[in-house]
Amino acid sequence: MKSLLKSCTVLASVLSMTTAAVAQEPLQALGAGEGALSIVAWAGYIERGETDKNFDWVTEFEKKTGCMVSVKTAATSDEMVALMNEGGFDLVTASGDASLRLVAGKRVQPINTALIPSWSTIDERLQNAPWHTKDGVHYGTPYVWGPNVLMYNTTAFGDKAPDSWSVVFEETTLADGKSNKGRVQAYDGPIHVADAANYLMFHKPELGIKDPYELNEDQYKAALDLLRGQRQLVSRYWHDAFIQIDDFKNEGVVASGSWPFQVNLLKADQPIASVFPKEGVTGWADTTMLHAESEHPNCAYMWMEHSLSPKVQGDVSAWFGTVPSVPAACKGNALLTDEGCKNNGYENFEQIKFWKTPVSKCESQGECVPYHRWVSDYIGVIGGR
Repeated sequence: MKSLLKSCTVLASVLSMTTAAVAQEPLQALGAGEGALSIVAWAGYIERGETDKNFDWVTEFEKKTGCMVSVKTAATSDEMVALMNEGGFDLVTASGDASLRLVAGKRVQPINTALIPSWSTIDERLQNAPWHTKDGVHYGTPYVWGPNVLMYNTTAFGDKAPDSWSVVFEETTLADGKSNKGRVQAYDGPIHVADAANYLMFHKPELGIKDPYELNEDQYKAALDLLRGQRQLVSRYWHDAFIQIDDFKNEGVVASGSWPFQVNLLKADQPIASVFPKEGVTGWADTTMLHAESEHPNCAYMWMEHSLSPKVQGDVSAWFGTVPSVPAACKGNALLTDEGCKNNGYENFEQIKFWKTPVSKCESQGECVPYHRWVSDYIGVIGGR
């Protein structure tokens, strides 16, 4: 971080090269920061020590660069897309179900990886990932990634952890002798259709689902039917991490799909744990993407470089329960510890079905139900239709 401004200044000359010499030509040379930087981010992704003084990767960046960071927290990928469409932001930490929509809508611009000195340190599994790379062009910098876990109350489940998503999809009597009806939650976003499809992949193989984001009409109908049944069990569709935390503390909720972020905050003083159920999990790999009309591109590039430092990567992963995009962060971070990456799922990368936007022309079977249908139909499910 000490040499960040110097590194970026040295690399500024790269911008005068032809596009044959660099991956893509940015809009302007890097120089001094413009003094400000606005980021649309998931809760807990951009911390300045206000929640816990041990977790602060903003203050030092501001001191070193003069780029004062402002953050707009978004609760869903759809909200992120809407905010980027409105404009006025420089960066967004987009998940895979939003990133290519932003590319297709020309709301984000290609990045010049030559201006990010730490690019070569990124996990090779992520450097050319399809959720931020199109036709060989990179549209963002990998941030962190992780699974959608099954979070549960250990008191309600007794000594035996749940091993299936059935506890949130089908009515059942739990170890405490009570039904799960009215005590479970589901995610308030159309991408939850993929969780239903993932469950059906395991329990109804005759449907032939190969990819939970690529569903033909029959497969899609089966997923919606499962979700309509789940509607009878759900006490709340959650999208705000902190509201879900409160519901587990005070409203009697005992099981839900969740993020490690909520699990980590709750288990400090609540009987909470999480598992990877036998059906597998969906997950997210998030990318820091640059708005097509960013007013502070120099500060944005400086932040992307800053975000890849092992210290930041390790601190973010310790706070949110994610896996770093930079493997070097897995060792020597006091907050994450040397076991943190393994505990957060570093070795489970191949088992996670990462979020992506459903499209009509799909690889597994040619014709699939597109995302706009997922949006309208899931609204109907939540509304009891």
